[in-house]
Formats: sequence, structure tokens, C-alpha cells
Amino acid sequence: MTIQPYLAAGPIIQMHVFAAVLAIVLGPIALARRSRDRWHRRAGYAWVLSMAALAASGLFIHSIRMVGPFSPIHLLSLLTLWQLWLGVREARAGRIAAHRTRMQAIYLLALMLTGAFTLFPGRLMSRILFPEAPVAGFVVVLALTGAGCAWWLHAVSRRARLTSSN
Repeated sequence: MTIQPYLAAGPIIQMHVFAAVLAIVLGPIALARRSRDRWHRRAGYAWVLSMAALAASGLFIHSIRMVGPFSPIHLLSLLTLWQLWLGVREARAGRIAAHRTRMQAIYLLALMLTGAFTLFPGRLMSRILFPEAPVAGFVVVLALTGAGCAWWLHAVSRRARLTSSN
């Protein structure tokens, strides 16, 4: 592991990476705590802010150009901002089940799944984490994707069991 590629990146990319790492760390804290718990709210607000910073900074990164300076990642950034707004609105309206589902989906899809693509050889995170063996990123992507799918399926089946027992 080397931090040199991060230090050599521009300030927008540095902010983007920092927001992503912060969101990855805060997400499980917010998701694991009980709703309406003080630490759930604190971690949740910080997570939403870090995700918003991540999505907003992504709008200013133009390393992949498909239509002018834009790519599908820019649409994903806009979608993430919209979904965050909907998730906060759901929590404030007391629609906790919808809020929980939306925030879990954002964590898994907008953060973990898309973040896994940054581990592909040649990408910044791959150069930071695997400078000597860039192909190792593929293995990590597969492992993270499998773990994320297993966690999601476990959460869905657990919720179904709890709902059917009531």
C-alpha cells in the first residue's frame, strides 16, 4: 500500500476519496444502531453529509468521458443525491421501514458496489492499495460483491422472518 497516488491527485479527487472512506466507515455504525438512538442519528447525519460530498465531488471528476465531459457516473451522482434526500425525508416523516431500506440500498449500491469498481487495475484506489499486484483488485471486488450480496440476503430474509412472525 502506498499513499503517493492519493497525494498526487487533485483536490477534488482527494475530497472524493476522503468522503468515500468516511462514508464506508460511518455506514455500518449508522446501519447497526437502533433507529432513534442518539448514535444512530449522529452517525446517520454524518454519513448522509459524507455521501452528499462524495456524490457532489463526483460531478466534478471527468476522467471517464462518454458524452462530452460526462459519463454514467455523473448520472449515478445525481441519483445518489436524490436518493439521500428521499431517505432523509422518509425518516423525518416517520416512514422508518422505507428509510431503512433506502439507506441500506444506497450503502450497498451507491457506495460499496460502485466503490468496488475503483479497485480495478489502473484506477486510483487500485494503485493505492495494490501497487505491486494490481490484479488483486479483481479478487477483492469479487469478495466484496459476494459479501455484500450475502449480507443483503441475510437482512432481507431476517426482515421477512420478523414480519411473518408478527
